Amino acid sequence: MYGHRGASALLPEHTLAAYAQAIADGADYIEPDLVMTKDGVLVSRHENEISGTTNVAAHPEFADRKTTKTIDGERVEGWFTEDFTLAELKTLYARERLPQLRSTAFDGQFRIATLDEIITFLVQQAGRAGRGIGLVPEIKHGTYFKGIGLPMEDLLVKTLQANPYTRVAPVTIQSFEVGNLRYLRSTLGRDSNIRLLQLLGDPKQQPGDVLAAKGSQRYADMITPAGLDQIAGYADGIGPNLRMVIPLDATGRLGTPTTLVRDAHAAGLLVVPYTFRPENPFMAAEFRKGEANARNPDGSVAEMRAYLATGIDAFFTDDPALGRKAVDGTP
Repeated sequence: MYGHRGASALLPEHTLAAYAQAIADGADYIEPDLVMTKDGVLVSRHENEISGTTNVAAHPEFADRKTTKTIDGERVEGWFTEDFTLAELKTLYARERLPQLRSTAFDGQFRIATLDEIITFLVQQAGRAGRGIGLVPEIKHGTYFKGIGLPMEDLLVKTLQANPYTRVAPVTIQSFEVGNLRYLRSTLGRDSNIRLLQLLGDPKQQPGDVLAAKGSQRYADMITPAGLDQIAGYADGIGPNLRMVIPLDATGRLGTPTTLVRDAHAAGLLVVPYTFRPENPFMAAEFRKGEANARNPDGSVAEMRAYLATGIDAFFTDDPALGRKAVDGTP
């Protein structure tokens, strides 16, 4: 069970506090999404555009950094990590990304964390917890960052292999792109402690590197038996959206499971879907209760158990305490 961006349902995502809560709540892995700073440091943010997760807009000294860029074919306006040095980013504070649904009580309390800081923290927390805790870093927009002279892949591997803990602990590198996972497989071989997870976006969309190369491959092609066999040539598992495993029917309830889990397992791939969230708007209709935007722990646990019954190997959740209940079968 993977703590998605830490315990991000409870604390601002990708902060050391959120990771600590995830570990305390029983996560087997914590997940830092990785982007780059101007001076070539890996930091943990869900996106390189940071106006939604930091207080950068409140810093007048950075007002002139606001801009519009094209990231993986989409126009995005805001402030971007690659336009800031690490020292500048360290002057910012994290804030809740979903203030309409989640508490903002911890806004302005936590700084942006580097990958090095997260690994050091993970080692401490694993020792304190008395158990091994894995790391699931995601390379965000790898082709984009490579294109601006800030490639992440080799730096990520170098950082992981430089620490005695992550040199041997369970580590899974994820990406929505294909080329960087193929490159990592050729670099790491099959005997490494590092697994590779091919993330799968909307079936109609293309991986960022395929889009940049003007290729034709879509995620829909990758979830066919033939596509899964290709993925098995370089990755250890797939990370599909939840609804690729059990889609919703016309009423918003869970429909009939697809063959994705069976097909992926037949190809020798693990299946780790994303993301269970404990608020009603994110759930299938039959699990919702209470106010429209309410937090609904019982519904979230029930939904996770419905997906576990399909044979998935693990899953991402914003609330690892609930994920632990779902996995362990506790009330």
